[in-house]
Amino acid sequence: MGEEDRVIRVEDVYKVYVTGSVATWALRGVSLSVRRGAFVSIMGPSGSGKTTLLNLVGLLDRPTKGKVFIDGVDTSRLGDRELAEFRSRKIGFVFQTFNLVNRLTVLENIELPLVARGLPREERRRMVVKALLRVGGELSWLSKRPNQLSGGQQQRVAIARAIVGSPSIVLADEPTGNLDTASARVVVNTFLELNKLGQTIVVITHNPEVANCSQVIHVLRDGRIVAVLEPDPGRCLIYR
Repeated sequence: MGEEDRVIRVEDVYKVYVTGSVATWALRGVSLSVRRGAFVSIMGPSGSGKTTLLNLVGLLDRPTKGKVFIDGVDTSRLGDRELAEFRSRKIGFVFQTFNLVNRLTVLENIELPLVARGLPREERRRMVVKALLRVGGELSWLSKRPNQLSGGQQQRVAIARAIVGSPSIVLADEPTGNLDTASARVVVNTFLELNKLGQTIVVITHNPEVANCSQVIHVLRDGRIVAVLEPDPGRCLIYR
């Protein structure tokens, strides 16, 4: 895999949290690469380091040791302000709890990542409509509040918010964890459709039926990658 093909490169990353005299090693020498346009899943038991790894890749935290490269950029060289700006342009986030603001309309929720860019209102709204349609949403949702939508619909709105700024990477932390099976299928299918269009997606999941929809599965245990598995498409949630 050439450097230009790797949108994510994690090199020998360690992360330790210190509370008083107690040191907790969340990650112990993790290395991985994700090629541009891939759909990757990360699995592992609770406490294995999955969310810590996602936070480092998502530039929400910095490693204790090691380096994280995004789009070829050594992010350890960026200051806090540069890092925040770089993150807003390069990475979109999807969370288990949707993280939508109920006092805002769906349109206003999706355009939140664009507001800080100083884009004209009409351009923002054009980008919002495009993002919502890409995830299979309906334009009738735009004037609604998130709590007027089903869980699966809210998660699609959250995915639209993640992609509205055309980031290089979408990171999803247990995106189907709060959904029933039918809604989870819709969300996973949304990721698959986005991936067909070239979007790079990294999903943390406890659900093997979700992981088996991806192209490669990294298994974390005790802060280390202990296996890299080839998924079984026949066990993908979409086809069961």
